[in-house]
Amino acid sequence: MLAFLLLNLDKITKMWTYILRRALYSIPILLGVNLITFLLFFMVNTPDDMARIQLGAKHVTQADIHTWKEEKGYNKPLFVNTDQSGAAILTDTIFYQKSIPLFQLDFGHSDSGRNINKDINERMWPSLALAIPSFIIALITNIVFAMWMVMLLGTKLERMSLIFTVALMSISGLFYIIIGQKIVAGMWHWFPVSGYQDGFESWRFVMLPVLIGVVAGLGAGVRWYRSIFLEEINKPYVNTARAKGLSEQQVLFKHVLKNAMIPILTGVVVVIPSLFMGSLIMESFFSIPGLGSYTIDAINSQDFAIVRAMVFLGSILYIVGLLLTDISYTWVDPRVKFK
Repeated sequence: MLAFLLLNLDKITKMWTYILRRALYSIPILLGVNLITFLLFFMVNTPDDMARIQLGAKHVTQADIHTWKEEKGYNKPLFVNTDQSGAAILTDTIFYQKSIPLFQLDFGHSDSGRNINKDINERMWPSLALAIPSFIIALITNIVFAMWMVMLLGTKLERMSLIFTVALMSISGLFYIIIGQKIVAGMWHWFPVSGYQDGFESWRFVMLPVLIGVVAGLGAGVRWYRSIFLEEINKPYVNTARAKGLSEQQVLFKHVLKNAMIPILTGVVVVIPSLFMGSLIMESFFSIPGLGSYTIDAINSQDFAIVRAMVFLGSILYIVGLLLTDISYTWVDPRVKFK
């Protein structure tokens, strides 16, 4: 018993050491993401341009621009303030004052005056209501169809399925959205064309985008999982399982699926940021007030504060996703160790 506890304590200690090391590695990555976002934005716009856009007037005076820049903190140099001395040379700049608070998850206010933290707290729920069902249904559907195609390997039905998946991949996602809104919502009236309502009634508004998202990604998803399973079924352990008299279903779902979990988990991590951030296209077309449409609106209005906050948040989620994936590897494959 004592040996078991010591073994698990050692594993837990290694895990937390690994997490801490990865967290420290993420700091320069996030700084780099902030810097690149900052440079790209200010290569396109100057603070004066941002002031003119936000003031929204045809005849804006230089005094109005100067006042807006002072209110929003854009009246300072970008990176180096030669008018200051000591540490203030770097700290009394736009980059420092706009970027460092992000590491405390303090996103401040948008250039139009909105509280970004409050907006994120309100808009994350519609995004999750859309993204989580889409993710779960698509994952299960893709894996089941891929397994089914592997079971039919070499048959005419499998070749027809391959043609069908290629056809699905060849059709633009916008086509599914237009058909869904025109026929399923507009003509058949099964679901609302667009909009959103809080509470239990939200399922009526997200069901159609979820179905469209699943169908649009079916072709690529099935082919990707199929390639993973095809690689596994050629390995010796599969032949051993078959020699023991296991059915093809038992071989695929008990052995092949389990051993294919590492590449599956690797693919799943890419989706994690979108679970929170939302789908840019779906939310825009269906007028769902989530974080995806929030980001699109900020880009259109050139609100740098919101764009910076959403890019930073997406980077954090992606790093957390990678960390969770590495940890989950140790659960599905005991041979993987924390280093």
